[in-house]
Amino acid sequence: LVELIPCAEMVKFAKNGSNVTTAAVKLARAFTGRDKVLYCKDHPFFSFDDWFIGTTPCNSGVPETGRELSLSFRYNDIASVEQAFAENPGQIACLIMEAATCEEPREDFLLKVQALCRRQGTVFIVDEMITGFRWHLQGAQTLFGLKPDMTTFGKGIANGFSVAVLAGRKDIMELGGLYHNKERVFLLSGTHGAENVGLAVMREALKIYSSEPVIDHLWQTGRALTDGFNALAHEAGIGEQVQAFGFPCSPYVACKDLNGQVSMPLRTLFLQEMIRNGVIATYFAPSYAHSDIEVEKTLEAAKCTFEIYAQALDKGWEHYVEGPVVKPVFRARN
Repeated sequence: LVELIPCAEMVKFAKNGSNVTTAAVKLARAFTGRDKVLYCKDHPFFSFDDWFIGTTPCNSGVPETGRELSLSFRYNDIASVEQAFAENPGQIACLIMEAATCEEPREDFLLKVQALCRRQGTVFIVDEMITGFRWHLQGAQTLFGLKPDMTTFGKGIANGFSVAVLAGRKDIMELGGLYHNKERVFLLSGTHGAENVGLAVMREALKIYSSEPVIDHLWQTGRALTDGFNALAHEAGIGEQVQAFGFPCSPYVACKDLNGQVSMPLRTLFLQEMIRNGVIATYFAPSYAHSDIEVEKTLEAAKCTFEIYAQALDKGWEHYVEGPVVKPVFRARN
């Protein structure tokens, strides 16, 4: 890990991503003596803990006093980052974000954010739960030339087994350990923390990542999938309503109505028809196991799906959707 993750002077293992992102926030607060957290509002999920989930519509059970400590900025909007620092001078412990999700960084945005954190004495945290071992062997941070103070990895690092990683600078990370004379940060503890099957899988997975063209395969497979998907949507006359976009190694699918608005009913129809045609496509996540055969089958399912989607745009989705409409993850009520 020290070889693969540039900023990994020290590493802490855990079982899930929320634990390590929260551990990073806790360390940043202890290291800086500050309370506030600045996070990217355009990135979908950081933690089930109060500092993040309290900022979403699912904030029941989170005290208002805790919510007030979390601030947000917009991706590719450096002015929003500067404004947050200007309005909270000397109060922001850390800035946490993904290097990218579905949007390319523009005008050196990421490097500007990193430099601003350095000037402000704010800990810069890059969350690589999704981008790690998908964008680049050393994470999206390397792809974009970043060197964060701390970083988090999970998901692909152990090929789906329960392993998450917090890595970073020694002077910050050591506060969560036992070999220092400073105030101790009780960082992570769990009944199943010593379970080591996931760690063994992680070691083997990292060997494969390092020796085989896994990352290149993800990009190539994803590009074939998204290019074919969008071509078929245009052929069906719904290229403006159904789109695969973002980075080919981790594409997103947008389902829109005739007014160009994202539509949950039409997304439901898309999922329903893809399943009817033999493909579960809640999201597209190319893997090393996917070949041209899987891409072809997915595109065959998409072609049939687009025919129904086009009809629904013409006659109304309610004539085609057979079950409850899917709902956003973050909602105040079920």
